[in-house]
Amino acid sequence: MIKIGSKFSVEATVSDQMSAAVAGSGALPVFGTPFMLAMMESAAMQCLQPFLEEGQGSVGTHLNVSHESPTPIGMKVRAEAEIIAADTKMVEFKVTAYDEVGLIGQGTHQRAVIASDRFLTKCNAKLEKR
Repeated sequence: MIKIGSKFSVEATVSDQMSAAVAGSGALPVFGTPFMLAMMESAAMQCLQPFLEEGQGSVGTHLNVSHESPTPIGMKVRAEAEIIAADTKMVEFKVTAYDEVGLIGQGTHQRAVIASDRFLTKCNAKLEKR
């Protein structure tokens, strides 16, 4: 059973390779929003994983996040995910991100619980339709 209130966090030091300029989401050498979102998704995925059965995984289905403050290259960042709602197929998270000074982003993220093999079979079937 998925436990409401479970939390997980991931940390990184912002490198040049995590900049908005590298992601193509901006032109400045600051922490790129796509990388913040990826960290939030990673924290959520890892938070949920212990509750899944053998052969199950999860995929992100929705993000509603604001990026509220810039972070310079070289500063540490942390993304946190907390399970706030769940049923057998869908799990919702509160996600937040911080740098060494304070909050830089927040919102919600939704993940679907999937059977990994079945999901990959369905995905790869698209190759036959092109």
